[in-house]
Amino acid sequence: MVTVALFSLEHTRTLGRIIGEQALPGQIILLFGGLGAGKTTITQAIGRGLEVDERYYITSPTFTILHEYPGKIPLYHMDFYRITDETELFELGIEEYFHGNGLCVVEWPERLGSLTPDNRLEIRLDITGESSRTAILTAQGSGWEPMLAAVADRLTSVTL
Repeated sequence: MVTVALFSLEHTRTLGRIIGEQALPGQIILLFGGLGAGKTTITQAIGRGLEVDERYYITSPTFTILHEYPGKIPLYHMDFYRITDETELFELGIEEYFHGNGLCVVEWPERLGSLTPDNRLEIRLDITGESSRTAILTAQGSGWEPMLAAVADRLTSVTL
């Protein structure tokens, strides 16, 4: 587990960019946090780390559930805010993306229920001020050590 104090919007973007730069095909990141916690901001920065072209404005797919963006690996951005239970997700075939060749980033993953992948990185964003947050990164499964090490190393050298 890595806990990071994010003192500004730019610091939040730096965290996301580092994660995107380190991401590997097939990884799944679950973003937890209330409305306005910064889930979409982190996803936008992950996209920049994945080299998603800036012509693509990364937005929360609240009404469409899924947006795909091309980058060095595809970014599958999912938002389950409007989903009421995991049956809807099963019927939509969301699990297929979890076994794909891109990075899945999921907002409101609480709706996954039993469909929650075993191997995942959970990021919990807690609001601590107008533009400050605390991010708690918890790896479930294997293969996350290089990413967590990069986050811990690179964020300690960021000038705030």
